[in-house]
Amino acid sequence: MSGRVMAIDLGQKRVGIALSDPSGTIASPFGKIEFKGEQALIEEIVRLALEKGVSEVVVGYPIRTSGRKGAPAEHAEKFAALLQDRLGLPVHLMDERMSSAAAEKSLLESDLSRGRRKEVRDQVAASLILQSYLELRRTRG
Repeated sequence: MSGRVMAIDLGQKRVGIALSDPSGTIASPFGKIEFKGEQALIEEIVRLALEKGVSEVVVGYPIRTSGRKGAPAEHAEKFAALLQDRLGLPVHLMDERMSSAAAEKSLLESDLSRGRRKEVRDQVAASLILQSYLELRRTRG
């Protein structure tokens, strides 16, 4: 499948968004959405997906390092199902176990201020989730 892919890093306060290029090859941070309830979030994501010509969506799947699911992973599953029903596009779950830590490490190395890191952390994490998905998709053919 080709086309622009969107990734979502669900958070309790902020939701990070990343988008691929139109060929579905390269992930880039796009922005963040302040969480104001699940329905409002779904509506904003649907609006953005239609506006940007998204062909599929990836939702970060916060599995524990032990491989077991907790409440955040179950929430991601439910959110992905709701989004797929509302959007009518494929919605995939992608293991995000180390994305936030990797995003923070990358931002620390870029010498951004603490405030600026907080502003972009969620969208950088979404971008890392998306790039992992795009690479996995490429290797699977």
